[in-house]
Parts: sequence; C-alpha cells; structure tokens
Amino acid sequence: MKPNKYPRGSVFYRNLHYSYPLIAKGRGLRLIDLNGKEYLDASGGAAVVNIGHGVKEVAEAIGRQARNVAYVSGMHFSHSPVEELARRVSGRLPFRGGKVYFLNSGSEAVEASLKLARQYWVERGQKAKRHFISRTPSYHGNTLAALSLSAREHYQETFRPMLTRSPKIPAPYCYRCYKGGTYPACGIACAHELDKAVKKLGKDNVAAFVTEVIGGATTGAAVPPPEYFRVVRKICDQNGVLLIADEVMTGVGRTGAWLASDHFHLVPDIIVLGKGLTGGYFPLSAVAAKREIVDTLFKKGKSFLHAQTFSHHPVGCAAGVAALGYIREHRLVERCARVGKDFLKTISALRSHPHVGDVRGKGLLAGVEFVQDKESKKPFPRRRQYAEKLLAKAMDRGLVLWWNTGQADGVNGDLVLLAPPYTVAHKDIALIRDKMEDVLSEMDKIF
Repeated sequence: MKPNKYPRGSVFYRNLHYSYPLIAKGRGLRLIDLNGKEYLDASGGAAVVNIGHGVKEVAEAIGRQARNVAYVSGMHFSHSPVEELARRVSGRLPFRGGKVYFLNSGSEAVEASLKLARQYWVERGQKAKRHFISRTPSYHGNTLAALSLSAREHYQETFRPMLTRSPKIPAPYCYRCYKGGTYPACGIACAHELDKAVKKLGKDNVAAFVTEVIGGATTGAAVPPPEYFRVVRKICDQNGVLLIADEVMTGVGRTGAWLASDHFHLVPDIIVLGKGLTGGYFPLSAVAAKREIVDTLFKKGKSFLHAQTFSHHPVGCAAGVAALGYIREHRLVERCARVGKDFLKTISALRSHPHVGDVRGKGLLAGVEFVQDKESKKPFPRRRQYAEKLLAKAMDRGLVLWWNTGQADGVNGDLVLLAPPYTVAHKDIALIRDKMEDVLSEMDKIF
C-alpha cells in the first residue's frame, strides 16, 4: 500500500489515501496480485478466511445454487440451503432448539440482535427495558446502534450526534487493567462492574448486556479470566437481563472451539455470528436465539420486526452449508485448537522485541500490542502512526496483517491482529513470525 495523491478510477475506496494492489488469485494462505507478487494472508483478511482461499467445494456449491435459484424473498419462500444451514448452526449452539436468522454482515446481525432483545421485552409487557450495556474497549459494528455500543472513539467522533447513549463497563483487558490490578488478586472487578451498572440504571430498565467473548481487533484478542463469564451470567440471571454474545469474529472455530463461549461454559441468550460462517466466500451473518425468545413473539401473534431484502439468501446459505461441511470433513476446528498452541508459542517469541508489550490470544486468533516503553506500558503517541507504518512495511514484505489503534486510552495505542486460515502449515507460522521480526527490526530504525 503506497501513498497516492488521489485514487484513480471509479471505486470509492475504504482508504482514500492509498493505492491498493489488485489481487488476481488466492490459494490457501496466499494471495497473488496482477504483478505476480505473493502475499501471506496472516490475518485471514479481517479474520474472515478460516478455510483458506480457493476451496473449490465452496465455489462449486455457490455456482450450483446460483444456477438453481439465486434469490427468493424471505417474505414468500423458504429453501433447502437455509433450512440445512440453520439445522447445522442450531446443532452447535450451547442451548437446545435455537432459532437462526441469517443476514449479510456482522454489523447488521448485531443491530438485529438488539432489536430482537427489545421486541422480546416489549412483547412480555416490560417496555421500560430499553438500555443495552456494553464494554470499553469494544467493537460491535458500524451501523448506528452497533456503533453506539462500541467503544472506538475515532469511529464515533464524527457521528456522535446521531448515536444513542450507551452505558459501558470496563472490558476484561488484563494487560491494561482499568484498576491497575493483576489477576487473580483483582477479584475479577471488571465483571462485577456489570452489577453496578445494572443497579444504577435499574434492572427493570436494562434489556441486555452485549459483549465480545474473546476480544477482537479493539483489544487485540484479549482473553478474559476463566471465571469472568460465570460471574457475568449470574448477574444477568439475577437481574432479568439478556446476555448477547458477539461471536462475529470468534465463532465457527476461530479460537479452537466452535464458539469462544464454549471455552467458558457460557450459555448466552442470543449469539451473533458472521465472518467465518462462509469463510469469506459470501457475505453472511446470523442471529441465533434461544427458542423461548422466539416463542414469546409467536405466542403474541407477532413476527420479528426486522425486514431485510437479502436475509436468508439462498446462495449465501449454500456457501455456509459447504463451508461448514468442509470444516467438519477436515476437522478444522480440532486442528485450529491443536495448531493454535504452536501458533501462539511461535508468535510469543516477538515479546523479546523492545516495542512489543504483549502477545495474547486463543486458538488461531492472536493480538500483538506495541508500546513505546515496556515497563510503563506507555503507548506511542497517535500522531506517530506506529501501526500504519508497520502495516505498510509488512505489505511491502508480502505480509497481510489486521491493525487497530486507540485501545490504550481511546486515542493512543497500536496493535495488530493475526488470524490465519485454520489450514495454516507449521512452516507458514514460522514464516509469519520471521516476516514480523524483519518488519519490527525495520521499525526500530524510525522509532
């Protein structure tokens, strides 16, 4: 990615200040641009590509479905792919008889989960339940309600007048404990903040607690203490608050279990899935809800008040069926758990670098956080754009990383996220580490 005066052509690019390589082909962990340059996709795009690029079984399933019927309205018809995909997803949920509603993106699905929770309480006659508590730092999407729940200052600033006020509690971000404590002496204070927030708002006014299970890009794969969700679930149950688990990034095997919730024996009320649901072969997300939530709507003679043109898309659902079939056939969730141990051990060698403050994660999801000073954990000033410069150097070396900023205090802080396909070979894990070592050595020359 090289700086450009103004983008040519007609594409409204996500970043207007860079010119992008044009990718021609992808196979496994590798992408090849039109000039023949090879890139190692160490982040699976945006932590999406879980089965690798170029899987013919999924491509062929998409083609077959498009030839049969590409689209029908969810207002008029159902179809075999959505019935089968819902059956498979429901069978992997931590609650029995779950109902699954398919959409297009993680942001959409988070938005829909909030509307479902609100409608559930309204239909139960508890119309005062309108508040949604989330965490800081966190990220739940870019639609307005999802962005309101998120704690990304640089995303929210421009749109703040359009956002709703959303109460937030500290995330279980142990590297930067909000109280300066250490586990387990901290007593999981961050979890007990939920009880304080519910009491302040009044339990009759709180609809749900919305949470990532293992942190995404905003906290760089921060893993909560083992008992964190046991405390949180108990608080929700005692106060009649729904628990919505945002598993858009962590679901479908990324952390070495089908859901990150499984690591903590957590049973949410609503689960949001996306990204790896089709491995990136088609835009698809899902809201999975306990049957009692959907039954409440049904018994009141109501349907879910969330119309979406492309919900339950036949081609998208066919891609999901094929992707989940590929994961099961090749036992990729089990492989993710097994290879993930070597992956985290290998990447953890980067801790020896003077500007690497922490390396953390679970399965094939890892965050590397950068600091100006390791002892004090002082971040680089945002004006120095450490993450952006590191990303540019990585791209020059053919290494694709996912980056984020602001996690330290809302403004400052730099990290990258690693999320390679579950098929990543041991030699490629070593290659990712070696390329990162080279990039960090280059960064030493300018920082």
